[in-house]
Amino acid sequence: MKSKKNLTRFTYETTAFQGWRLCLSRAGSTFTKYYSDKKYGSAKKSLAAAEGALEEIKKMVDNSRRVNGKLSQSTIRKAQKLLKDS
Repeated sequence: MKSKKNLTRFTYETTAFQGWRLCLSRAGSTFTKYYSDKKYGSAKKSLAAAEGALEEIKKMVDNSRRVNGKLSQSTIRKAQKLLKDS
């Protein structure tokens, strides 16, 4: 499987983690979460979970209010909660 924009595939044989990393940067804030193949059952299922979360967080962050060109603290907290719950 190949990496996609904002999603990176980790398949190192020498490490314990194999899966996808979601990383989105907007307006001075970076949101990151790892989706493990082991937790989701397969590479395709972890990719589907990562893509779903990416779409939700993109929609929320891109439509949010900005304060001096940066995301508001409430938006940052909501995005972090969304990633934690996904």
